[in-house]
Amino acid sequence: MCPILFKLGPISIYAYGTMLAVAFLVATLLLRKDALSRGINPNLISDFCFWVLVCGIIGARLFYVLLNFNYYLKKPIEIIMLQHGGLVWYGGLFFGIVSGLYFLRRHFLGIAYILDMIVPFVALGEAIGRIGCLLNGCCYGRPSIFGLYFPVHKAVLIPTQLYWSVFLLVVFLILRIIQSRANKKLLVFFSYLMLHSFGRFFLEFLRGDSLPIFLNLNLFQLISISVFIIGAIGIISRQRIPRISGRG
Repeated sequence: MCPILFKLGPISIYAYGTMLAVAFLVATLLLRKDALSRGINPNLISDFCFWVLVCGIIGARLFYVLLNFNYYLKKPIEIIMLQHGGLVWYGGLFFGIVSGLYFLRRHFLGIAYILDMIVPFVALGEAIGRIGCLLNGCCYGRPSIFGLYFPVHKAVLIPTQLYWSVFLLVVFLILRIIQSRANKKLLVFFSYLMLHSFGRFFLEFLRGDSLPIFLNLNLFQLISISVFIIGAIGIISRQRIPRISGRG
C-alpha cells in the first residue's frame, strides 16, 4: 500500500517500523498507567516491555528466516532488513514468553499476576502493528474482487491485515472485561491464547502467503490448534485453583 511513509533527505521512514514503534509506545504507556494504579513500579514495567519487545522481534524474525531459509541463504543481508517485513507472531510469542518469565523471576515479580496484566495490551499492540503490515503489503490475503489493491503485488487482495487488526481490537476489549472480573490467576492469559489462536486459525483460510502442509492446513493453523488446546487446558485447570488472594 505505502511501504515508505516519507523521506527525510536520504533517510526513508518505513511504515512497518513506524507502526511497530507506535504499537510499542501506546501499549507501554497504557500498561505503565495500569501498573501505577496497581501499585507496581511503572519504570520496571517499561524495562520489562522493552526486554520482551527485543527478544520477541528476534524470535519472530528467526522463525520467519527459518521458514524461508533458502531465500535468506542466497541473500543473507536481507535477514536484518526488518523494514521489508517478515515476522512470525508465534516465534515472537514463544521468545517473548520465555524472556518475559526470565525477567519476572530475576526481578521477583509475580509471574501469573503480571502476565494477566499485560496480555490485553499485547493484543492491542499487535492490532496497531498489523496496520504496518497493511501499509507494507506483507501478510497479504488471497486475490478477491472485494479486496484492496496492493501496488507491491499488483493485485486486488483480501486485506487480511486489516481484518486481523480489527479482530485483535475486539480481543483487547474482551480481555479487559475478563481482567476486571477474573478471580483466578492466569485466566486472562489463557483466554488470550484461546482467542488469539481461534481467530488466527480461521484468518489463515483467507491468507495468500501460506501453503497447506497437512490435512489442507498450513503451519500456522496447526500451531494455532496447539495453542488453543494449551489455553483451553489452562482455563479448565483454573477452576480447581482457589480465588486470587493477592499479587503473587
